[in-house]
Amino acid sequence: MKRPHDTDDEFESLLRESARVAADYDQGEEDSQPELLERQSLRRVRGFSTELQDISEAEYRQLQLEKVVLVGVWTEGSAEMAENSLAELKALAETAGSEVMEGLIQRRDKPDPSTYIGSGKVAELRQVVIATGADTVICDGELSPSQLRTLEEKVKVKVVDRTALILDIFAQHAKSKEGKAQVELAQISYLLPRLRGWGDSLSRQVGGRAAGGAGIGGRGPGETKIETDRRRIRDKQAKLRDEIKEMKVSRDTKRQERRRHRIPSVAITGYTNAGKSSLLNTLTGAGVLVENALFVTLDPTVRQTHTSEGRVYTLTDTVGFVRHLPHQLVDAFKSTLEEVEDADLIVHVVDGSHPDPFEQIRAVREVIDEIGGSKIPEIIAINKVDVADPETIMHILRTEPRSYAFSARTGFGIEGLLHAIEKSLPVLGVEVKVVIPYDRGDLVSAIHERGEILSEDYLGEGTSIHARVDGALAQQIKEFG
Repeated sequence: MKRPHDTDDEFESLLRESARVAADYDQGEEDSQPELLERQSLRRVRGFSTELQDISEAEYRQLQLEKVVLVGVWTEGSAEMAENSLAELKALAETAGSEVMEGLIQRRDKPDPSTYIGSGKVAELRQVVIATGADTVICDGELSPSQLRTLEEKVKVKVVDRTALILDIFAQHAKSKEGKAQVELAQISYLLPRLRGWGDSLSRQVGGRAAGGAGIGGRGPGETKIETDRRRIRDKQAKLRDEIKEMKVSRDTKRQERRRHRIPSVAITGYTNAGKSSLLNTLTGAGVLVENALFVTLDPTVRQTHTSEGRVYTLTDTVGFVRHLPHQLVDAFKSTLEEVEDADLIVHVVDGSHPDPFEQIRAVREVIDEIGGSKIPEIIAINKVDVADPETIMHILRTEPRSYAFSARTGFGIEGLLHAIEKSLPVLGVEVKVVIPYDRGDLVSAIHERGEILSEDYLGEGTSIHARVDGALAQQIKEFG
């Protein structure tokens, strides 16, 4: 397989040139994006709520996230890996609109079953909360309902876990109707086992309408308030699943149309903030929102483009992955992730400047395996080489056989990556030699769009074409062979 460069010296000199171009790059170009400006003009207003209105008196764990303290438990791996994980949690918290005041890591064999961190660390955490004036503690893991409750009682401020934080970011960034429904489904799936109220208010039994209780729809005097709320959440879950199923039909129809015309599909996947949307914009001019933040893209963007020979294929920008992606999100976003599952090729974008790119590659492949995409051909596209350590880039290139270095920001390496994508598209099965009359220009266009042209000539009786096409198109043009 051809590499971008033959020697380390050549590679490093090109990186230096790329860095020089980056220095001259106009930063104002990204800031001119209308959607980005709109997002940056918004801020959270304390006291405003997006909680479910039909869950009466139940605490929906609304996140304020104004001043936060981060807490991680280091159970395995190196100290550097633990610090990288907490740094990622910091990026997640800042994406959610938080000001991170402090970060703490505790070395333990396993998280404490009661409070996640040990009792001594809980006392230290309480002192840090007091000293910094933090309103929230964010734990770098998924906590059980009892761990959340006990830790909250001891530190006297709201405690949320990594899962709740990611769900909150998704809720802020969802744009489409389907995206919003998927996020809400994930949120209430997370909420259900953690539902609790103020004191014992949800434990009391409620009567019928005559008794001033739950009224019509209640299950009578034997049903407690928390049971009523749980039932309402389950009803909401069922309704959201039905809505998502209906919206999925539209995407399935478009996907089936692409299959019918044998249009190859390329899915751009990767870790969040690796540069997937930037690559799509560079390759197609799609104009997708680009921002240096996590989980900017939640709704898949499909764009049609052409190979250098004129063959049509699609590029799909997908939601970014992250370590320990909450299973509620994977379940809820199944219909969106099908764009990856049904692809002919995966372009796996990697942030070459990240401290541990191999951990990001592993985390992304884990999710791809989970959704059934492990057998799809994959290209590793190493982004941000203009700011990355050349030794790290060379290590990835040597370790991953089908890997290509590029910079979406400067354009370095894009041509080589594009050539690799085109050569990796599925080979068409039927070779044809035909002369198409000049009054059937529609067939010539179809061969250009759906086939691979080997040679083309213009004769007196029509266009002579030697090409590879799919079976359906071969049937349409066989009379001219």
